[in-house]
Amino acid sequence: MDFNPTMDKSAAELIDRRPIATRNRKWAQAATGWLAARNVSPNAISIAGMCACIVAGFALGMTSITDYRILWLVAVLGAQLRLTANMLDGMVAIASGRTSKIGELYNEVPDRISDAAVFIGAGFAWGGNVTLGYIATILAIFTAYVRAAGKIAGAANEFCGPMAKQHRMLVITLICLYSAIAPRSWQMITFNDSQIGLMTLGLVVIIVGCVMTVIRRIGRIARALK
Repeated sequence: MDFNPTMDKSAAELIDRRPIATRNRKWAQAATGWLAARNVSPNAISIAGMCACIVAGFALGMTSITDYRILWLVAVLGAQLRLTANMLDGMVAIASGRTSKIGELYNEVPDRISDAAVFIGAGFAWGGNVTLGYIATILAIFTAYVRAAGKIAGAANEFCGPMAKQHRMLVITLICLYSAIAPRSWQMITFNDSQIGLMTLGLVVIIVGCVMTVIRRIGRIARALK
């Protein structure tokens, strides 16, 4: 089945989806058509994205044990595959006419597991902080909870940032790319006579951004429900 952008547009009007500009790229539409033509399940794509993040989380945790730079690149690949899968599962569901309530469940639950895998892994990574990793996990899941709660209450899905899913993965991706090429000594920042790992700073950015995102989403949802 060829992917039809017109069909995607009309179907999207019935589905409250995250706005992603990449959906309009030729490679994304071609991949969607290829997967739909082969009857690949959108739910399987969602699960594949989750598995990629679980592998990424393990790779991150392993960086504190060994200095194999490939582990950072594995984490980058896992994070980006998660985002790609999150985009393609909905596109394939629409292109093949397989949207369903069960699909929404498969879209949400694997995402929460993905967040947990990546941020817990980041907490155990070289230069990370275990406590901050768990805090980032809780807040990332809470941002999604606020969005889901707003939808249940009758508002549209609220995907605003500054630390939505794609932004969280971007922070992790940039840190991992830098760590893959920089010596370990360059991954530590001296602050008040103590050293702080770059991954720890990244987790702090994610935590602060998630708090801001929760506040923004609650405010926008509340205004929409008035």
